[in-house]
Amino acid sequence: MKIGIDARWIFNETSGIGVYTAELARHLAQIDKRNQYVLFFRDGGLMNTIMAGIKPCGAENFTGHLLDFGVFSVKNQFVMPALIRKLGLDLFHSTNYMIPMLSFPRDCCGAPACVINIHDLIPLVLPEAAPRALKAKFPPLYRWVMKEVAARSSLIITGSQSSRGDIINLLRCRPERVAAIPDGVSASFRPPETGVPPSTYPRRLRQKKIVLWVGRRDPYKNLAGLVRAFSILRSNYAGPLELRLVGPDDSRYPEAPRSVVALGLADAVRWVGHVSAEELVREYQNADVFVMPSRYEGFGLPVLEAFACGTPVICSNRSSLPEICGSAALQVDPDDAAALADAMRRVLTDFSLADGMTERGIRQAAGYTWLETARRTLQAYEQVAMVQE
Repeated sequence: MKIGIDARWIFNETSGIGVYTAELARHLAQIDKRNQYVLFFRDGGLMNTIMAGIKPCGAENFTGHLLDFGVFSVKNQFVMPALIRKLGLDLFHSTNYMIPMLSFPRDCCGAPACVINIHDLIPLVLPEAAPRALKAKFPPLYRWVMKEVAARSSLIITGSQSSRGDIINLLRCRPERVAAIPDGVSASFRPPETGVPPSTYPRRLRQKKIVLWVGRRDPYKNLAGLVRAFSILRSNYAGPLELRLVGPDDSRYPEAPRSVVALGLADAVRWVGHVSAEELVREYQNADVFVMPSRYEGFGLPVLEAFACGTPVICSNRSSLPEICGSAALQVDPDDAAALADAMRRVLTDFSLADGMTERGIRQAAGYTWLETARRTLQAYEQVAMVQE
């Protein structure tokens, strides 16, 4: 079988979809020496970097193909179908929702087969949660696109049963055409010291306690709610505190920065911005608690990354997060700032609680590996190919 994977979803700045695409390709290269793969890129530098990471796997069956157009361009709709035919692909996998639609008839008749990832349906589930995002500005167009790509896909992969239910219900998909295959967490995310109890981690000796958040500033991430909760925490906690916010700036959503100023928190909040993969690991390792108060997550990879780094996690009790976190995290109503503040206070003052959360989190993260993601995805490819025949 000849499989094409759209790697144009990998960008220079780290993103969840980019991490998923790169890790899936690298681990497929480890386990599959039989099928042929073509990875499509828009950026030559990224292509060289990703392919160099695949080479140590001895993957002679993987090649890169450089394109001069992006996934949302008109050329993707009219040029890509001819290229897919020319390369003789049996299956095309887009790791996000946009596909060259002319390559794939509705109701998935004929070859090549099409596999897509739909990581979430936030504009349909919570239309008010990212109001200034482009896809939320034109809801009828977004809904039409999502229904079209769903109808033209042989299989939709998503990261959680929560998201699977949303896709089945909102896009009217047959359940057998939607598979929940969880993401993994990279081995680079690890505790600050291995083989030692959490009570001996370097952060325990530090007087200032660090609360960490990682993500984008879209309203569904509830960063403004976290800022309010941190203000309450600060008034009820005797020692020095710092809230570190890791992620790109976004001028569309100024609510959280304004809240920081209005609540007098400028001296205690650090806008870290985008960081490298190595720096992100250190941020998790140095934090006393990681907080993810999102109103919706299709999967919630940062909670697993924090778990793997031995950091106690507080998260929302909504959407996929209870499913992914199990009993390893404290779960709270994301709209209850007082409850969120109290959960942070408990973790920062009760070392026994924090140490237990660290140990449970490390065990929870160990159950999510990119190798297993790749193995289950390969099984899905093979099942789709059998049906197409």
